[in-house]
Amino acid sequence: MTHEEILAQFGPREAMEYDVVVVGGGPGGLATAIRLKQLAAQQGTDVSVVVLEKGSEPGAHILSGAIMDPRALTELFPDWKARGAPLNQPVTDDAMIFLGEKSSFRTPNFVLPECFQNHGNYIVSLGNVTRWLAQQAEALGVEIFPGFAAAEVLYNDDGSVKGVATGNMGIGKDGEPTENFQLGMELHAKYTVFAEGARGHLGKQLIARFKLDAGRDPQTYGIGVKEVWEIDPKRHQPGFVMHTAGWPMDSATYGGAFLYHMEDNKVTLGFITGLDYSNPYLSPFEEFQRWKTHPNIRWYLEGDESKGIKPGKRLGYGARAITAGGLLSLPKFVFPGGALVGCDAGFLNVSRIKGSHAAIKTGMLAAEAAYDAVTAGRQHDELTAYPEAFERSWLHAELNKARNFKAWFKKGLTVATLMNGVEQFVLRGHVPWTLHRDKPDHAYLKPAADCKPIDYPKPDGKLTFDRLSSVFISNTNHEENQPAHLTLRDTAVPVGINLTKYAGPEARYCPAGVYEFVKNPDNTDRLQINAQNCVHCKTCDIKDPSQNIVWVTPEGGGGPNYVGM
Repeated sequence: MTHEEILAQFGPREAMEYDVVVVGGGPGGLATAIRLKQLAAQQGTDVSVVVLEKGSEPGAHILSGAIMDPRALTELFPDWKARGAPLNQPVTDDAMIFLGEKSSFRTPNFVLPECFQNHGNYIVSLGNVTRWLAQQAEALGVEIFPGFAAAEVLYNDDGSVKGVATGNMGIGKDGEPTENFQLGMELHAKYTVFAEGARGHLGKQLIARFKLDAGRDPQTYGIGVKEVWEIDPKRHQPGFVMHTAGWPMDSATYGGAFLYHMEDNKVTLGFITGLDYSNPYLSPFEEFQRWKTHPNIRWYLEGDESKGIKPGKRLGYGARAITAGGLLSLPKFVFPGGALVGCDAGFLNVSRIKGSHAAIKTGMLAAEAAYDAVTAGRQHDELTAYPEAFERSWLHAELNKARNFKAWFKKGLTVATLMNGVEQFVLRGHVPWTLHRDKPDHAYLKPAADCKPIDYPKPDGKLTFDRLSSVFISNTNHEENQPAHLTLRDTAVPVGINLTKYAGPEARYCPAGVYEFVKNPDNTDRLQINAQNCVHCKTCDIKDPSQNIVWVTPEGGGGPNYVGM
């Protein structure tokens, strides 16, 4: 049955009315809701706010490095320490290391640009910070609906955003309602704030519908693949922050890695690959696994039995796309009836590899604009006060300083390192020039015939791992009997174009083993989609060279259930 047929037979959907509906229970969405309730309490008014979260709980789908700049959090809750916010491990030391295959060079700290200096920041589990924010929101009277995925934007007759509808539950793989069928519900609002994270499924639709990216540079992304390990206390340095560049990436590919020492003998480590890479044989997941074999990294993880140092234990795995275009790729982030906040718009500062402070700040700015509008009796118009406040904010100044950071990497690692050093260290971000991009990430992929295959070593199951064992520890699960949420515009394209011309990059850029080319009985090829494995990273939606894969939201509650990530 089509969506329209289901509505005709089982509808109409139940509707609930709110002043503000927030889509996404991450730092940006929760900050929006919290700020609305704070303003209402201060001024003795009542504003009804609901937050929809597609994960099983707030924080379940949150993945970040994460070093957190507490600036925005301090504006939201000046007493966050007294409230018990889980920012427990301050940064104690920074290291920027350039790697060769066996060699390494540490940049002296006195020449590190400000963007790589993290004193005053905290190494956190952003998932735990998000859970804490959700508790603060609920204490203020915010309604949070976990396990409810916003699947559809609703519009008024004049084209303005009316709200959202949650997805239907209990639709079988064949598209027919099962015995567990439950019709989605509508949530109507005076204003709807979208805070879905990078490459938000509804945010992408809104950007296209309202042409919000007109005159902007195309957005560019990276994929971050991450693990959490528990290591021997003798190798643990609480608060130590290490960033690396160079090996195993070639100098033409944007990327880098991190290893952060958290509290309780835990380290979080990860690898970021720019999704504007050109070689279809490249695998971000395998690049990360190979990076762990460098002597500077494996030293922390392997242990040394002869010295009584126990090997580390891998506790968690996950992956997520991050926005990297910065200020020049920001779409217009207001439209009639709503707004985009956080990574849904692309507010991440890629030079600092930080987005949570930007998400919280933009959530607060959107909330202040929405509160003034609601209390003035307005609805469904453009919250122009939000972009105006952003233009005046410290966040705009911060993003402006870093506006060229990612673009320099198209000229190679050496030039990028030199020029970003000049911009950030010498000029202190007062840069008289601007570099623009003219192509989206998927357009950079070259035909396989023009590229060399990359020989990745097999995983050893101790230091390096395969995709399936990794997905297993991400606690990812989807209701099996549901339509695949990884949809194809044209089923002929994966084999006819992607496999034939690009050697099937889907099987390599996906960090969860969702896409697999298998043989039919007649020896022809077909693309198998293992949707259950999906960790909701959105890489496929971004990097598919044909833009044939469209990520849509699955049933609410599905996906990863990250712990300590």
